[in-house]
Amino acid sequence: MPALACLRRLCRHVSPQAVLFLLFIFCLFSVFISAYYLYGWKRGLEPSADAPEPDCGDPPPVAPSRLLPLKPVQAATPSRTDPLVLVFVESLYSQLGQEVVAILESSRFKYRTEIAPGKGDMPTLTDKGRGRFALIIYENILKYVNLDAWNRELLDKYCVAYGVGIIGFFKANENSLLSAQLKGFPLFLHSNLGLKDCSINPKSPLLYVTRPSEVEKGVLPGEDWTVFQSNHSTYEPVLLAKTRSSESIPHLGADAGLHAALHATVVQDLGLHDGIQRVLFGNNLNFWLHKLVFVDAVAFLTGKRLSLPLDRYILVDIDDIFVGKEGTRMKVEDVKALFDTQNELRAHIPNFTFNLGYSGKFFHTGTDAEDAGDDLLLSYVKEFWWFPHMWSHMQPHLFHNQSVLAEQMALNKKFAVEHGIPTDMGYAVAPHHSGVYPVHVQLYEAWKQVWSIRVTSTEEYPHLKPARYRRGFIHNGIMVLPRQTCGLFTHTIFYNEYPGGSSELDKIINGGELFLTVLLNPISIFMTHLSNYGNDRLGLYTFKHLVRFLHSWTNLRLQTLPPVQLAQKYFQIFSEEKDPLWQHQRAHDDPVALKYTFHEVITAGSDASSKLRALQNRCLVPGWYATHIERWLNAYHANQILVLDGKLLRTEPAKVMDMVQKFLGVTNTIDYHKTLAFDPKKGFWCQLLEGGKTKCLGKSKGRKYPEMDLDVSGGHTTCSTCIRSRAFLKDYYRDHNIELSKLLYKMGQTLPTWLREDLQNTR
Repeated sequence: MPALACLRRLCRHVSPQAVLFLLFIFCLFSVFISAYYLYGWKRGLEPSADAPEPDCGDPPPVAPSRLLPLKPVQAATPSRTDPLVLVFVESLYSQLGQEVVAILESSRFKYRTEIAPGKGDMPTLTDKGRGRFALIIYENILKYVNLDAWNRELLDKYCVAYGVGIIGFFKANENSLLSAQLKGFPLFLHSNLGLKDCSINPKSPLLYVTRPSEVEKGVLPGEDWTVFQSNHSTYEPVLLAKTRSSESIPHLGADAGLHAALHATVVQDLGLHDGIQRVLFGNNLNFWLHKLVFVDAVAFLTGKRLSLPLDRYILVDIDDIFVGKEGTRMKVEDVKALFDTQNELRAHIPNFTFNLGYSGKFFHTGTDAEDAGDDLLLSYVKEFWWFPHMWSHMQPHLFHNQSVLAEQMALNKKFAVEHGIPTDMGYAVAPHHSGVYPVHVQLYEAWKQVWSIRVTSTEEYPHLKPARYRRGFIHNGIMVLPRQTCGLFTHTIFYNEYPGGSSELDKIINGGELFLTVLLNPISIFMTHLSNYGNDRLGLYTFKHLVRFLHSWTNLRLQTLPPVQLAQKYFQIFSEEKDPLWQHQRAHDDPVALKYTFHEVITAGSDASSKLRALQNRCLVPGWYATHIERWLNAYHANQILVLDGKLLRTEPAKVMDMVQKFLGVTNTIDYHKTLAFDPKKGFWCQLLEGGKTKCLGKSKGRKYPEMDLDVSGGHTTCSTCIRSRAFLKDYYRDHNIELSKLLYKMGQTLPTWLREDLQNTR
């Protein structure tokens, strides 16, 4: 009490100016204290510039807190988590995030994407004592490191309790520190490096598909690599590379021989530090070895729950045998090379056999040398597998009469019998995959009637692209398998004239698209053509080098089976694909489309069935225009792309065509104002002919479609959910459209009318 009385007397003698001055000093002091802790907190979670700069040959000292006893690692327990991957991405449009998702989709692993949270917004990790995710992936590992304390502790405890691992990527940029410590971890990062000569650590426990017997000689793509360094026993290097020069890491010392040292570009955290296993990548997935190791990382961290067996079945179809223009067909030496290469491939693929598809009408229609090649090929008839196309190579969907189709097939069968070609393989391929999907009923009936066909294949189901979405189905007792391309087409016949240069073909084979197709698919049927086996024999070149590459870099067990056995194997693995998805939402017996309305499809939640979610994606994803344009921008400069207003194209096509011609720099331009005329009966613009007549598109064009969810009953039309569907779509696409407007503005493109109106109405 006396002290309080003294304080009161003191306050009476202090002037108001002094009180204000003291208050100012107190506020200033508070600001400095707050800034210190806020800045220190942020810097503590990001690479620190104050970290020592260790020499690669002199590992950095470990903080005392890291010298505590090693923590035990909880093994992944399949019964306690769902086989679902949680992927934290920077945005819906980020390239690395899309590449991660593409690999998961190709492997048919279930996943959920979330925008990486900074504070809050961590999705629910458990459900009734069961873990919802078997693996966590961060596109940017700093988003994990920089999580607020509450969410970081929540996620780490989940990972420890359920044995869930984390995969993270560190992608350096111009603002990244050259050397830093990842705060909270005994791990140092050295960034913005150029690297070369990548090798695999043979002692890494991560390896499953990857074979550590090779060195990838040459420069690694980009100069923004990060390498990892630590002396803690929890870290095990997976991939290692050399710096391109000693100057790449100048702070490591003046020793000119330092560039010969190996540095880890991918490191595995065994979980001895904090009980959580992690795999960290020092770049994105542009480097093919990163993709391969990423597949192994997913398998390892999930206890191989999310992994494919090592068996890979390969079938190589050679379409259009006997078909082709003079100068593109096989000659005697080409046929001998085909036979010799088949025997060579059998050293790595037991009983490998090329599968030859023929149209007998074109036998002996080449040059004399090519006809001699036809004869030699038939002399080897028992050495290959054979399957029929159409007799005249016509597309089956053009035949609406089953008997006519059967007559064409009978001619091809007669040719086969006359030349000793086996007719009991049970496999056929329609020219251009016509009539396979969408299903041409007459084709399937004629196949069964004439050939007793049990298997076919197509690249069209359910969509041509992206290839990772191709699936199989069974219709009318005939098994339809997905078919893959291999970078070869009818016009790719010369190595030095390959589109983009011969290096592009080699890139596809050696770690590129063709390699990934085999890596991520247990069964691959490849489509090639007769012309790929004459001239420079690119078909033989491609598959010889592919098999060598697979054998050198992977532990995959390459095998083959005849088509019928291969189809049985496929539907044994993917039994859920037997029922086809029909293109029309109200056609045939598609159970998903028949069961749900349009509104129910587009508003389906995350707990909906996989088939319903797949149908929902087919409805909604095409409208992610910014995402699709971003993909184009990965390959082309913005000034090479012209974005057109679809509404303007419909109402003023001549004006739009003027814009197109100007953009393309066409010199001999066409005045479309004189060649197009509006047809009021069709409701759109048509070609203007002499005499004022018009030539329009067919009856299927210009049709009037019903409104969304229009229900016709009792002679009355109602649209009870139209408004709700429109409202949902407007809200769903709002952020997508905002991103599209930003992207178009950045590209210098004019906003389409519909987008401008939509943004004006957005509040």
